[in-house]
Amino acid sequence: MIAPLPPSAALPEHYRRFLDALHGAGFRGEIAQDPGNRTVFATDNSIYQRAPQAVVFPLDGADVERIARLAARPEHRQVVFAPRGGGTGTNGQSLTDGLVVDLSRHLNRILEINVEERWARVQCGVVKDQLNAALKPHGLFFAPELSTSNRATIGGMINTDASGQGSCTYGKTRDHVLELDSILLGGLRLRSRALAEAELHALTERDDRLGDIHRCASRIADTQAEAIAASFPPLNRCLTGYDLAHLREPDGRFNLNSVLCGAEGSLAFSVEAKLNLLPIPRHRILVNVRYAGFMDALRDAQALMRAAPLSIETVDSKVLLLAMRDIVWHGVAEYFPEDRQQPTQGINLVEFCGDDLPTLERRIETFIRHLRDDRSVQRLGHTLAVGSAAVERLYAMRKRAVGLLGNVQGAARPQPFVEDTAVPPQRLADYIAEFRALLDGHGLEYGMFGHVDAGVLHVRPALDLKDPAQAALVRPISDAVARLTHKYGGLLWGEHGKGLRSEYAPRFFGELYPALQALKAAFDPGNQLNPGKIATPSSLPEARLTKLDEVPLRGELDRQIDERVWRSFDSAVHCNGNGACYNFDPDDAMCPSWKATRDRLQSPKGRASLIREWLRLQGGQGIDVLAAGQAVRVRKGLPGFCRSLLAAVRPRPDQADFSHRVYDAMAGCLACKSCAGQCPVRVNVPEFRSRFLELYHSRYPRPLRDYLIGSLEYSIPLLARFPRLYNGLLAARPMRRLLERGIGMVDSPSLSATDFQAACRRWGAEAAAPRRLAALGAEERARSVILVQDAFTRYFESGLLESCIELVARLGFKPYLAPFRANGKPLHVQGFLGPFERAARANARRLNELAGFGMPLVGLDPAMTLVYRQEYAKTLGEAMAPRVALLQEWLVEALPPHAGTATEKPYLLLAHCTEKTNAPASIEQWRQAFERLGLRLETLASGCCGMSGTYGHEARNLATSKRIFSQSWEPLIERHAHGRRLMADGYSCRSQAERLGHGALPHPLEVLLEHLRQ
Repeated sequence: MIAPLPPSAALPEHYRRFLDALHGAGFRGEIAQDPGNRTVFATDNSIYQRAPQAVVFPLDGADVERIARLAARPEHRQVVFAPRGGGTGTNGQSLTDGLVVDLSRHLNRILEINVEERWARVQCGVVKDQLNAALKPHGLFFAPELSTSNRATIGGMINTDASGQGSCTYGKTRDHVLELDSILLGGLRLRSRALAEAELHALTERDDRLGDIHRCASRIADTQAEAIAASFPPLNRCLTGYDLAHLREPDGRFNLNSVLCGAEGSLAFSVEAKLNLLPIPRHRILVNVRYAGFMDALRDAQALMRAAPLSIETVDSKVLLLAMRDIVWHGVAEYFPEDRQQPTQGINLVEFCGDDLPTLERRIETFIRHLRDDRSVQRLGHTLAVGSAAVERLYAMRKRAVGLLGNVQGAARPQPFVEDTAVPPQRLADYIAEFRALLDGHGLEYGMFGHVDAGVLHVRPALDLKDPAQAALVRPISDAVARLTHKYGGLLWGEHGKGLRSEYAPRFFGELYPALQALKAAFDPGNQLNPGKIATPSSLPEARLTKLDEVPLRGELDRQIDERVWRSFDSAVHCNGNGACYNFDPDDAMCPSWKATRDRLQSPKGRASLIREWLRLQGGQGIDVLAAGQAVRVRKGLPGFCRSLLAAVRPRPDQADFSHRVYDAMAGCLACKSCAGQCPVRVNVPEFRSRFLELYHSRYPRPLRDYLIGSLEYSIPLLARFPRLYNGLLAARPMRRLLERGIGMVDSPSLSATDFQAACRRWGAEAAAPRRLAALGAEERARSVILVQDAFTRYFESGLLESCIELVARLGFKPYLAPFRANGKPLHVQGFLGPFERAARANARRLNELAGFGMPLVGLDPAMTLVYRQEYAKTLGEAMAPRVALLQEWLVEALPPHAGTATEKPYLLLAHCTEKTNAPASIEQWRQAFERLGLRLETLASGCCGMSGTYGHEARNLATSKRIFSQSWEPLIERHAHGRRLMADGYSCRSQAERLGHGALPHPLEVLLEHLRQ
């Protein structure tokens, strides 16, 4: 049995007083002091872990003003703050032991788009891709490109002066910030923009914080101009945070945005921004150049830059090999022809763009001629990606490089602590040669990728930070890389900001560092905003920069977890915080619970963080969770069921137990497994969620709802003998009220009342009895198929299974039905892992026996079918897991190629989220199946429907389920449902659409069958 855990440490008195005062001042957002939020906000995408005292979520700018006004009062001067956006920083910029001010949950509206003047005004919690999706219909985009663009906020980009691919052409974030609306300590608003001399003079005359700031900054710009020119390296990635070199613009105007962009929240709270927009280039072509050696790719970059491309991105062989095992490879494999004699060891992705296609094509011809004629390096060849869609597929692979490096096998994982250095591009190859020698000298593995045109390369040494000896390498490697970049006239921080590496700032700023301190003092005299980062106030001699080894590493806490437990829960504990699960796009399947709630606890990263902390705390209590789990699995279910009956009306005891925070986060998970398919490091929430639920309910009683859902596959076949009686009882108001209030279930689906056996007889379907199959000849077996039944399509949607039988028969195959047995998925989802294993063994034994007759096993519902290749494989082992194909996987083998022309008007598919993220090739197989019958099929980009098995039928999830549906599926259905050309292949998805008033969506097999009937 697991043990209850002690409550978290009490909130320090001065923080308690501040939060009480904030509440009393009319703060309208949320204030989270619970250990769950403190745990999740203790990490970002860096190697550090620093728990805040609390997290505040301002509702609007007025709430931020309330925070700033209170903070400036003398009684609250001990309270410190760190603003936070997407939380994807690699250097601990938003980590604090004070208060986190999360500006992403509520301040995420696009306020205004001016197409004619090409600018947009946004709140700082808006995600970059969210903004560009809104701008795309107008032919505009916000230029700075990031690998984290689908979750990085505009405020985060401003605070790190972010840049990435294409920065040599488009510049950095500050180059596109026209105006910035910030709130200073004390509550004053600072609206910074380029100022004429008269406007600047008026501000310097003010007798307040605004006056202090403008006097200080203008004095630095005017008196330190020569030192600034001498100190700042002539790089595309110039010395940001605080960028003194651009306080004066080329036309002489004064602009504080150069200081605020890159300030990492150490000067003010940024709440809104007016951004410059650019027209989207009409035509794009990407040349993918392949090399036999990575250093060849680096040395070739300078020659390639003479063609003046938009950008040159480089990737080494380690990242390429990881990409080949990732979901992203299905979209880009055609651009990387395999050559076993000379494997690709590095690539350069060289992009050209323009509005005039003939001119662009001539540039490409000239460039390819250079590749063909030049012999300065060995190139293996090149391929072209033509058009934005193709280019974006390749960049999707490049963007996932950061996360992919975190998915290497073993305890040592590539770590971000010296990974965004910048040197003059012409010196990059020599610099990297020394960098590699440094890491090789320590015997470390590493991966490399980056922006060779800007002289920025991301290098991540692989370390096991749980090992104290390896963790101790962070300091000497950081020191050595700082010296090396200085030697080559570069910077330690070329892209991802300073954060907890700020201790190196005085070395790089030299005699200008006191100017940074003076700016900090003018903005933040009490050193309350992200203290210890970038600079300390000159007015506080005792204030100092935080050293990188003064903040705990994640590994220091993780090493407290037993190594056996670490290995067993590896899909949770290896989460590196890259934040891919924070994807804003409603038409992407990744983590629907996060999209619906905007609660970071309700995300794969949040859930992984909570599990890591829970495992650590369990170990601290002397609890062996592996032994506890094994003990739970041998128990029978009746005692637990009786305990649940007795506890049904009692409140949950031990409210301080951290386990409850973890349970609440796990309860919100849909178990859709999109994270398992889309997370670069394969964080599999449904897998460790089930294990947690099993352990949690060894201490706390289960709700009766869990037993009802878990026993579904056993009870439904019995109830299906009386479908009309069952359906009538469900429709009765007293029963509905009992189910909702007593059990927690709403609008349960009705059983099918059709004569299923009659349909089987009509199309010659027989039970797959071993004796019958053994009597078949080889030719008969070659033209036979065994359909593996699932509870949903067999008992709630029998008509669809009947159609599947007819489809098989019309294609000239003999349909057999495997005897219905519990698949076990509902048991696994609810954490009944002992009963699941027993069900899986029994079912696998029967299915493997049938598979031995050499006939394909085919499943109809994707979510149920994929259990065989995932949960069965993990529980029973790969060898015992039965090979059950998805319907479309079988169809592309069974259908002959079509010789004619496909229909002009396409059918549209809304694919099941588990299927498209965990078996991505199967979506293309639906298209191929349609094509072989002369039909066109397009798959719509879509998120989750919000049902996911029984999730949407649980009363506690109903509101979230509807919200998820409204974010993606509802708009798509309303846009495309006319003409019955819109389809869905998941039972849950079709059920959700119908229950929420959008009618019955046909299954793709029904469309194929209708075509065959003609």
